[in-house]
Parts: sequence; C-alpha cells; structure tokens
Amino acid sequence: MLVAADKFKGSLTAVQVAERITAGLRRVVPDVEVEALPVADGGDGTVDAAVAAGFERREARVAGPLGHEVTAAFALRGDTAVVEMAEASGLQRLPAGVFAPLTASTYGSGELLRAALDAGVRTIVFGVGGSATTDGGAGMLSALGARFLDAEGEPVPPGGGGLAEVARADLSGLDPRLASVDLVLASDVDNPLTGPKGAPAVYGPQKGASPDDVAALDAALLRYVEVLEAALGSRAAEYAGSPGAGAAGGIGYGALLLGARFRAGIEVMLDVLGFAPALERAQLVITGEGSLDQQTLHGKAPAGVATAARAAGKEVVAVCGRLALPPEALGRAGIRRAYPLTDAEPDVARCIAEAGPILERVAERIGHDFLT
Repeated sequence: MLVAADKFKGSLTAVQVAERITAGLRRVVPDVEVEALPVADGGDGTVDAAVAAGFERREARVAGPLGHEVTAAFALRGDTAVVEMAEASGLQRLPAGVFAPLTASTYGSGELLRAALDAGVRTIVFGVGGSATTDGGAGMLSALGARFLDAEGEPVPPGGGGLAEVARADLSGLDPRLASVDLVLASDVDNPLTGPKGAPAVYGPQKGASPDDVAALDAALLRYVEVLEAALGSRAAEYAGSPGAGAAGGIGYGALLLGARFRAGIEVMLDVLGFAPALERAQLVITGEGSLDQQTLHGKAPAGVATAARAAGKEVVAVCGRLALPPEALGRAGIRRAYPLTDAEPDVARCIAEAGPILERVAERIGHDFLT
C-alpha cells in the first residue's frame, strides 16, 4: 500500500494526511504494510514533502514579500536542492487579511536560491506557486545581482507596480554560479506572463488586486519585458509568452531568463522523491488533496500520481475533503474511486476543523473495501 497524497490546504499537511490514512487502514488490518510518500506539485508544501522523503531541511534568513526578514527553508540532498518560492514570498508570509499586489516582492526567493548555491548544489528544483507577488521575478533577479533602474538611474521600487518606472536593466552582475547549475522550474501553471491569460489577469485578484491594479500590473510587466528585450535581445520577449512564464506572479519568467527548464511540478517532484521504486512495491496507491475538482486534472499532484500509477498498471483511489468531479472524469484520470470527507461528515466546517479524525474514518472504509 502506497500513500502518495498532497496536503489538505488549511487542514492537514501532506505528512499528516499520510499519517491519518495509515492509522485508519491499520484499524482494519493491523499489520498492513503502508509506505508513505507525501507529495507536492511545486507549490507550498514542496519542501516539507522533500524532507519527508529524506532530504535535509536547511534554513536561511531572507526578505519576506513586504521586506521584513523571515526564516525560510529549503531542502538538500547530495548536490540537489529543492527550493520553494512560497517559503520566502508566499501568501502565507503576509499578515492575516493583508494583501500587497503592487508592492510584494520576490527578493527573498532570490536570497533563498543564493543560499542553495552557497550549499554547493548542482541541481535546483525551484517549486513555484502560492505567491503573494506579481513582480515578474524582478525581485528574485535583483537578489541574484541584477539591477532594474529608472530614468534617473535609481533602483525602481519593489513589486510589480514599481516596474512601471523601469528604464534600464543590467544583468551583468548576476551570480556567475547560476551558469553551472541545472535550474528546473517546477509548476502546475503554464500561463504566459501577460495578457488575458497572464499572471496579473488570472491570479492577481487572488492576491488582492483590483481591476485597476490588474491593468497597472499588466502594463508594468509589459514595460519590464520591453526593457529586458533591449538588454538581452528577442529571447526576453519570447520567454514572456512561454508556458510557465506567468507562474507565481511571473517568477517563472525570471527563472526562464536564468536558463531554467520548465517541467510540470508533480512530474519533477515524483522524480525527486523516488516515486517510481515506491510504486513498484505497491499493490494499491492512495492519493488525494483537499479538493478534487477541475483544477486537479490540470497538473495537480493527484492527477500526476494517478497517471504514473496507471502507466505501471497499479490501481489508484483518492481521498479528498471535497469532491467536485463525476465518476467518469475520475476514471479518465486513472482514479478508480474517490472518498471525500463530506461522505463521512456532511458539515463542511466540521470537515475542515476535524479533518484528521474524519480522514481516519474514511481510510477505514478504504481498508474494508480493498483489504478485507
């Protein structure tokens, strides 16, 4: 039995999900062999998943999205680091109820990448998602040695709004170690940087951006691309339209400028976490996340787990807090059956507040259905 589930956002970490499922299964079959492999798709929780798989947790003091210093973690094993931008620049780093769509910066994410470089790594898996920012990665690039200047030759203000003032970009001071590192951009988002499907339009409202803010951010990012094109040539504009450029408020674009390879976050993480050998040992795979919905089918962790398991001829069931997919959609995704917490407890508020015990009860049902 392999438990490879993502977090239930706001209720349980991926590690806790695995623990609760294991406890429920063992109430039915006390000696059942359960292998837990918490997974993530590159967004928040990615470092925790890597640490659960045997990576070492490292910490660094970096700038949060508003500039205040925070302690952020990355994961290290051998010459590979897993860096999660949300650790430094995520929404969870903002005070409750506070948004800063125009001024939040990814500077701390660049500092976190620099800390990984200081650890001597050769490969960096850069998981992006859950950002508080829409600055096109300008803050990250600045932390790594780039300069973005206004018409007076002064650094532009932090955040996507400040890019409206950018007149010149100087990337000659970028950390030279970046040239010898394999940087992998891991994301479940394939949006371009700007336009109707770009970072400001699609994700800006989630970060507190008003319609006027969205328009201002889109115009500022277009200006940013024009200035980078003057400095770097046509590839700067080409990258802006590339899949993944709009990930995490455009930090994907900044990563592409650094030479990153874009890959689906869950595919990268399954490789890094050692999913294939664990899958070989399993008879049944249990995956899941807080909400199984249309977004799940577009690169989220359960869909990636189910795709890999189906290719290996393994049966997959899913657990979730909320189920919003019909059986035929689950079947096409490779999931035989889904077990939502709301089947055991119809009160959604109670499902969120008491997710752990309810998930154990759901796991007991799976045990009865598949182990007895």
